Amino acid sequence: MAWRRLATLAVVAAAVAASFAVGRATRPPHPDKEPAMASAAPKVVWFEIPVTDLDRAIRFYERVLGARFERESVDGHEMALFAGTSDGDGIVGALAKGEVYRPAHAGPIVYFGVDDIDAVLDRARGLGAPVLYPKTAIGARGVVAEIGDSEGNRIALHAPAR
Repeated sequence: MAWRRLATLAVVAAAVAASFAVGRATRPPHPDKEPAMASAAPKVVWFEIPVTDLDRAIRFYERVLGARFERESVDGHEMALFAGTSDGDGIVGALAKGEVYRPAHAGPIVYFGVDDIDAVLDRARGLGAPVLYPKTAIGARGVVAEIGDSEGNRIALHAPAR
């Protein structure tokens, strides 16, 4: 299992390094000029959702999203890695428990892609999760909604337009 984690971290590190290299000039910019900006936005390659009770959070994400996890300890922190790949088709991440991980409604919001947003909202409500932002159409981009997870985080759902 450790070799798999190392391979995953190597892929993530390579992707992060590559994202910082995008758009950089081959020589440093002149000190009196603004540095050249990348033509594309940096690619998000990893996320961590803070939790206080890892088992409870795993159950919530399994039941609401149908997620699968691999448990690991990383640098002394308990984590449950979302089963996925780092092959460029989406991003991967983990539920993370530790002193630096504090669940919150404020801050960045992770959007999970789902096929049937109504079914996911029903499962979330069935587990007592609050709907923080109701299902809302966003034009040709589909529909979104936000819920509170079992740990007090705000997470979002996105379904494509049909």
